[in-house]
Amino acid sequence: MTHYGLICPAASGHLNPMTTLGYELKKQGHRVTLFGILDAEPKAIAAGLEFQSIGESDFPKGFMKELFTELGKMSGFAALRYTIKYIQQGAVVTLREVPTLIKQAGIDALIVDQVAPEGGSIAESLNIPFVSCASALMINRDVSVPPFSTSWSYNSSHWAKVRNWAGYKLLNRAGKPIRDVINEYRSEWNLQPILNPNDYYSKLAQLCQQPSEFEFPRQNLPNCFHFTGPYNNISSREPTPFPFEKLTGQPLIYASMGTIQNRLLEIFHYIAEACNGLDAQLVISLGGSASPEALKGLLGNPLVVGYAPQLELLQKTTLTITHAGMNTTLESLNNGVPMVAIPIANDQPGVASRIVWSGSGEAIPVKKVNVNNLRTAIKKVLTEDSYQKNALRLQAAIKKAGGTKRAIDIVEQAISTGKPVLNQRV
Repeated sequence: MTHYGLICPAASGHLNPMTTLGYELKKQGHRVTLFGILDAEPKAIAAGLEFQSIGESDFPKGFMKELFTELGKMSGFAALRYTIKYIQQGAVVTLREVPTLIKQAGIDALIVDQVAPEGGSIAESLNIPFVSCASALMINRDVSVPPFSTSWSYNSSHWAKVRNWAGYKLLNRAGKPIRDVINEYRSEWNLQPILNPNDYYSKLAQLCQQPSEFEFPRQNLPNCFHFTGPYNNISSREPTPFPFEKLTGQPLIYASMGTIQNRLLEIFHYIAEACNGLDAQLVISLGGSASPEALKGLLGNPLVVGYAPQLELLQKTTLTITHAGMNTTLESLNNGVPMVAIPIANDQPGVASRIVWSGSGEAIPVKKVNVNNLRTAIKKVLTEDSYQKNALRLQAAIKKAGGTKRAIDIVEQAISTGKPVLNQRV
């Protein structure tokens, strides 16, 4: 039995896949502890994991709701800059507290989210192995593809690589505060500084929730990188009540702007008006951003809920309208559901560009969202067969990728052997 520690941000898009991995590892007979701020505890408990709180004074209970409220008012670079500030604050607390807690708990190995870049340095300082996991869009730097935070289309030409290189330079500059605090601790621990963000990640194994078919062609991936497909399990999530009896049996359009950038309530008004008159039932999930009463009187009388049991609902869905968060995107594709994406910030523009590139949906930048643009995109995706066919193609790719089981096999092999697990599928 191995005692695994999990390190990831306290946002659903990271906690859901990471706790699913923890849940499956526990089923294999291992012990699993999630290290996180107090707001992460319910997800750990729902998955049956042990929980060790950190940063209780810096990040008291309810902190994430305040963070999401502020972040939800932003878009574009302002939201990215705000997110980087939070990641840096989280890194300070994690670097300060987690090494001692790991030793006290007797942790043998770590699984570290790519958006918790300090985790690998902690493992290195304690001389324990770790595996990296891309819960959101993979963020490995590679000039052959655009930076994750951009909506740029894939292009293999020389000028596009120059454009991408310039984008990464700006991104690296924005992420310097995170790198500085990590290198400060690495210096104290007598470790070499990290100069390239790709060096944050494991040399044993790197996991990615995407199937390879949902990623631009890359030229610079390590041979221990694995496209496994998504990690989701209803059993490892908190139960969410939902009035299934109110579903009419019409084609279902599911609209969710996630749990972070979803405070732009006017978007839901546009969505409702764009869907009004279609032979379909619209279900809107607010992701905790507001109470359903805040959207009373929407055109077409859609079914509005605070939270939805997304995995169950997507099994009944014909079209998803999404913020292009990676988890909602992959969960839609896992059910063969095409999408209309409204990316707002962080990795969402990059996910949306892959939705368009893969032919599984359309995307509308948040600044161009209006009723006409939305209605045009919705009708196009609903009526043109290619979107459904490509969503089904990606559904098949996800099933072939191996999912949670393959990810667990890779983790166990990497940790038990201490040797890189090479990707035989490349």
